[in-house]
Amino acid sequence: MHSTKSAFFSLLAILLTACATGGNLNLPPLAVVPHVDLQRYVGQWYEIASFPTCFQEGCTATTASYSLIANGDIEVLNQCRKGTLDGELESVRGTAWVVDHTTNAKLAVRFFWPFSGKYWIIDLGPSYDDAAVGHPSRDYLWILSRTPSLDPVRYEEILKKLRQQHYDVDRLVLTRQKG
Repeated sequence: MHSTKSAFFSLLAILLTACATGGNLNLPPLAVVPHVDLQRYVGQWYEIASFPTCFQEGCTATTASYSLIANGDIEVLNQCRKGTLDGELESVRGTAWVVDHTTNAKLAVRFFWPFSGKYWIIDLGPSYDDAAVGHPSRDYLWILSRTPSLDPVRYEEILKKLRQQHYDVDRLVLTRQKG
């Protein structure tokens, strides 16, 4: 595995932190799912769609792998291929931790100290096979799946819920994946 701290990952913490005070104050608070079983949530996720960001520019085949560590935090491994599905593999490791133990749906993630960003699980399939992750500012959004593709009917259901949460889903860009 080639480990590069490129623009895709090096700006992640800075940009997510910058949004911590952003957002439209006229919007209702962003709702998260009622509860996340972290044992079920960890594992491999494929990015299905996301809002474009400069730290993911040129990325394809984007994945996130989560694993629980002994202290209860979560190790994060984000990877993508640059330019094409067979492009150079870029990756970065980080740590996430729960900030709302009532739901386990509000986490903070850090790739580079001292910066951390909000990682809120706002939709989660009943079998933990898909998820939508956002930021309370609604400037960031990722739709994830356990497989490289997502059933179109389920995708539309997620979009409907995101619209109800005041996300501009027209900003979503599908992520190219192998398979």
